[in-house]
Amino acid sequence: MLSFSFSNGDTLPALGLGTWKSSPGTVQAAVAEALAAGYRHIDCAPIYQNEPEVGRAVAEAIGTGTVARGDLWLTSKLWNNAHAPERVRPALEQTLADLRTDYLDLFLIHWPVAFAPGVLFARKKEEFIPLADLPIAETWKAMEACVAAGLVRHIGVCNFSVAKLEALCRRATIRPEMNQVELHPYLQQRATLDFCKQNNILVTAFSPLGSGDRPAAMKKADEPTLLDNPVILQVAARHGITPAQVLLAWALARQTVVIPKSVNPERLRQNLAAAEVRLDDRDMAAIAALDRGYRFVDGSFFTGPQSPYTVAAIWDE
Repeated sequence: MLSFSFSNGDTLPALGLGTWKSSPGTVQAAVAEALAAGYRHIDCAPIYQNEPEVGRAVAEAIGTGTVARGDLWLTSKLWNNAHAPERVRPALEQTLADLRTDYLDLFLIHWPVAFAPGVLFARKKEEFIPLADLPIAETWKAMEACVAAGLVRHIGVCNFSVAKLEALCRRATIRPEMNQVELHPYLQQRATLDFCKQNNILVTAFSPLGSGDRPAAMKKADEPTLLDNPVILQVAARHGITPAQVLLAWALARQTVVIPKSVNPERLRQNLAAAEVRLDDRDMAAIAALDRGYRFVDGSFFTGPQSPYTVAAIWDE
């Protein structure tokens, strides 16, 4: 399995299992199946509301000898309602309890958006906290303290623009080691990839297949689809592989971590096999031409007349 290294020598399996949208009742079996198939990287978050099930699957796999904890990479995230410095460690400790582990391999700030404590998803003005009132740098100091306490080995962010990464790097004692962002042929994020490479920050691609199964409320009526794009279909036919495998192989070829979600045993194995696919220069050039700067997950669900956040300000675009 392809892996990427951190500065301390820790290695992260480049292809992992995403658990966003894996519903309770299915995710435990999916994680168990994935670990049995050879996955060693599981990407989680408390807002996915399934970490206790993930934890049960992980504990069972370790208990039966399917995998050792030291061979497993567990990532989770800090939700928007726990950005206050005094809430960061308790939020992490709850995730550790849910995942049945003593430490995380990677802990990420989920969004550059803050909610009031106890608010799962902000709707009203008083439920939001502007970043001017609760700066990311203050949250980050508490993340750094979690590293010092041995609760997490690496820390990073999600959904951060280059401008926000630059600002955080200037203030950080421990510089962010990961930026997890939406990334696929319709949103190729070249400037973000370049900045991260120059600053020794790894990149994880979420929604690599276009997130066609996300909630209807997050979809636009006329949005494009990736899996039936003619170029992707042509590349798949040329290699005798699935369109999903093309998209995953493309992400890996760009030296990004990729975390496709599936609860289907056959697709889990197909996705994992994409790590062995090698696209050629012709394939990469054809896919490079598909970029249209299109976000499937644009952050608009955090905006509105009651919110201090706008889509343009989230992405600094």
